[in-house]
Amino acid sequence: QVQLVESGGGLVQAGGSLRLSCVASGSIFVINAMGWYRQAPGKQREFVAEITHSGRTDYTASVKGRFTISKDNAKNTVYLQMNSLKPEDTAVYYCNADLRPYPNGGDWADYEYWGQGTQVTVSS
Repeated sequence: QVQLVESGGGLVQAGGSLRLSCVASGSIFVINAMGWYRQAPGKQREFVAEITHSGRTDYTASVKGRFTISKDNAKNTVYLQMNSLKPEDTAVYYCNADLRPYPNGGDWADYEYWGQGTQVTVSS
């Protein structure tokens, strides 16, 4: 089974930095892309950043220039370096992966997986 485990959340003052990590484990053949989403209280989950297998990155406009997504292929790990944090960045951050696991008696197929989420709180 595939599992995503996040770490690195916490409480930080406005202007500070945090680094989130997400490790994908299990019977993984290839990771097509990994990314981060966030959900603030009372709001829908929103896209934050993504990095593909080839290293192409994409960011939502509100975090461009402040957040950097990167990955370590050997460790099946994605990172989100968050700088110049603002109170509006407060949310639960979820790791997301689009990957192809080794088939367990079935066909080869790509699936989407989610982590359990990690809380990021930015105080003003």
